[in-house]
Amino acid sequence: MEKKHIEIVLIEDEEDILELLEYHLSKEGYEVTGFLSTENVEQFLEEENPSLMIVDRNLPGMEGSEFVWHLRQLGYKIPIIFLTARDQEGDLEEGFRCGGDDYMTKPFSTKELLLRVEALLRRSGITASSTVRYKDLMLDIQKHQLFINGKPIDLTNLEFRLLHAFIKNPKQPLDRDFLRDEVWGNDSTTFHDKTINVALNRLKKKIDPSGEKNYFAPVWGIGYKLL
Repeated sequence: MEKKHIEIVLIEDEEDILELLEYHLSKEGYEVTGFLSTENVEQFLEEENPSLMIVDRNLPGMEGSEFVWHLRQLGYKIPIIFLTARDQEGDLEEGFRCGGDDYMTKPFSTKELLLRVEALLRRSGITASSTVRYKDLMLDIQKHQLFINGKPIDLTNLEFRLLHAFIKNPKQPLDRDFLRDEVWGNDSTTFHDKTINVALNRLKKKIDPSGEKNYFAPVWGIGYKLL
């Protein structure tokens, strides 16, 4: 199953477990956003469209199953796995009744959790998202269309591929050889030293005509990076 652009939200108040899960899920190719409590999660869900949530029940503030019940009442249908130390039969029943789709108890096997995540995504019919987001930029990969704050911006195919390459590797310096292979590919025979500069300048004028947002920065001796 293609995992790129499948975003998973973790809500876990034990920071070491949160970091462990973020590491293993990211290693599997998922995009992961972690929270130590339910605070700010609802706001995040209003702006993003994650594919799955993993929720601890023993959380500060609102208890995990109460929060999931609240999300279900709001109409969110996102698949949810409870991951908790509560292992009594009544706890499991309560978790499912509150809107959970699966339930794992601590201590847990990371491998089993990854398999359950994959199985739940498969049962839910979720495949790779056709959109990629970064700050106020959203790329629709299937339609080859860029939106900035919901407004469509026309790009050439080359400009679209160039922006996509940077969004897939945010805050990382991308050298000219990488960009040549990633963006120009088989057309790299027409590539010369100033090709990237020209293409990037055209892209910047389209997505940031006033020059106020400073999406890109040169990296001396290497290339450019998306800030």
